[in-house]
Amino acid sequence: MAQNGYAAPVTPGSTGIGIANLPNQRHKIVAKRGGHFTIMVVGESGLGKTTLINTLFSTELSPPKNYKNRHVKALDKTTEVEIIKAELEEKAFKIKLTVIDTPGFGDYVNNRDSWGPIIDFIDDQHEAYMRQEQQPQRNEKIDLRVHACLYFVRPTGHTLKPLDIEIMKRLGTRVNLIPVIARADTLTQKDLIIFKQRIRDVIAAQGIRIYQPPMEPDDEQSMEHAKILMAAMPFAIIGSTQDVQTADGRTVKGRQYPWGVAEVENEQHCDFRKLRYLLIRTHMLDLISTTEDSHYESYRQTQMETRKFGEGKVKKTDNPKFKEEEEALRKRFTEQVKNEESRFRQWEQHLIAERDRLNKDLEHAHSSIKALEAELDNLQMGYSRGSQRR
Repeated sequence: MAQNGYAAPVTPGSTGIGIANLPNQRHKIVAKRGGHFTIMVVGESGLGKTTLINTLFSTELSPPKNYKNRHVKALDKTTEVEIIKAELEEKAFKIKLTVIDTPGFGDYVNNRDSWGPIIDFIDDQHEAYMRQEQQPQRNEKIDLRVHACLYFVRPTGHTLKPLDIEIMKRLGTRVNLIPVIARADTLTQKDLIIFKQRIRDVIAAQGIRIYQPPMEPDDEQSMEHAKILMAAMPFAIIGSTQDVQTADGRTVKGRQYPWGVAEVENEQHCDFRKLRYLLIRTHMLDLISTTEDSHYESYRQTQMETRKFGEGKVKKTDNPKFKEEEEALRKRFTEQVKNEESRFRQWEQHLIAERDRLNKDLEHAHSSIKALEAELDNLQMGYSRGSQRR
């Protein structure tokens, strides 16, 4: 039927005009181009970050690290950033995977500012992408913006450490933050449930932003699935790429213990399958779009509001990531000024007291001189009288 003067051609025997085929077209475009996904893993050494990534993607992206000589590494108190790239293919669909590892984080007695390289890396990727968008030629853009950040919590059974809270606060405003409890098989089921609730309580009390799967009101299955994923956070994880035999003869990925096998993909043992569904099967596209539409746009808007037109380099004083350092320096400077003013006042009071003492000494000296002059005058007058009598 014609609307607004335009006639819509309809193929005989077809229903509708074909708009419903747009998702299929989109699928073909995505399948042809492939995709790219960047994931960051943050946590102390020895929590199985590399093992989990290898388990998630069923391939050895990175060989396991050796921590036998950690005391030697501890001499170099720096948090590093390692980039691992791989191309995966499944059913003719290719995806370029980038893993950002952060060895050295939280491994030292003094971890002050150890989060700096991690935060800088995330911000730098937003900045680099924004600069590429401003160039005349934008065909081949390098995009390392982090789509998901897995933060590994040590399975202490207590609660989050101050370092965990500090870095999670900073990460939550910049990236899709997903907390995971590493090596969950070291805790009993009862202790794990209590530990999870304590972490949730701290996250809520501290206002830490974590990734929340979208809930579609018109899709009951999607809403139910999202609720299950949110209820599982923080995800309790067992990572293993080793095949082990169970008591009933099955071959599974897991860890062998004297009491039995801790299975990676058994939902009664851990939340590995839920995490994999979230990252890969159900919400990878949402993680990517949230990064682009929320985190990147927030960074871009802030930069556009603070920098002048045509200004190529962001000033430190205008960049949000330097505000905290600037505030700390300002407080330190204010304290130094107060201390110097206090010292100056003490010195000034000392000078005034010394001046008063010297003035009194000078007055006393003048009085002594006048007394001596008067005595001298009296002696001279007495001498003159004696001479006249003779």
